[in-house]
Amino acid sequence: MPVSFDLSGRVVAVTGGARGVGDGIAATFLEAGADVEICGRTAPERLHSADGPHFERVDVREPDQVQTWLEGIGERHGRLDVVVNNAGGAPFAQFAEASPRFHRKISDLNFLAAAYVLHAAYPLLRATSGSSAVNVTSISARRPSPGTAVYGAAKAALESLTASLGVEWAPQVRVNAVSCGLVETPGATDHYGDPARRHAIARTIPRGQFATPAEVGQACLLLTSPLASHVTGAVLNVDGGGEWPAFLQREG
Repeated sequence: MPVSFDLSGRVVAVTGGARGVGDGIAATFLEAGADVEICGRTAPERLHSADGPHFERVDVREPDQVQTWLEGIGERHGRLDVVVNNAGGAPFAQFAEASPRFHRKISDLNFLAAAYVLHAAYPLLRATSGSSAVNVTSISARRPSPGTAVYGAAKAALESLTASLGVEWAPQVRVNAVSCGLVETPGATDHYGDPARRHAIARTIPRGQFATPAEVGQACLLLTSPLASHVTGAVLNVDGGGEWPAFLQREG
């Protein structure tokens, strides 16, 4: 039996929704009929439709900017049904060679910013029946992440926050997370190399390919839908099976 979602009249806010994974998340909710609000430091290169998403320039590491953005959404729409904490990321840098300032920026973007968004969104979410929040985390939260160590630690902290708020905010607001593996985005070359290199990396994923931003968006949609009405404090892996255990690839 086909399952479809009609989110007409629902309001969804996505941080970092102008490009990459966030763009895929925003597009998924738009296709389901939601009014989508996105924020970021760079405006989107394209619009999905004449009706949205509505973009505002916001640095989510600044709590005052986050508060103003979410209050504006409440004033425009009178409600907020879903908030997706997608903003994040980190350039490759060896831990010992990066500066304390660099580590702080990575931690602020990948953990504290999400906490600021959740804190500011809570009054709106609590006032809306069936509301929920989704935090986008990473496979790096639960396995070694050399070269992006603080990023992995920040995502682990975000998963811990997800579990705690899943209890603290129940039953009014559900809080879950989507843990991403490798995702094919326009910036994938910068992270993973040219197509040949990415193909070799994809062979280490049991499903044999990177995720698409749309697949991450579909996971977010599922977690915010009535099909997940009894799911809170959970982490849904969207990683194609993770990574092949190293011992299975040894020869001899």
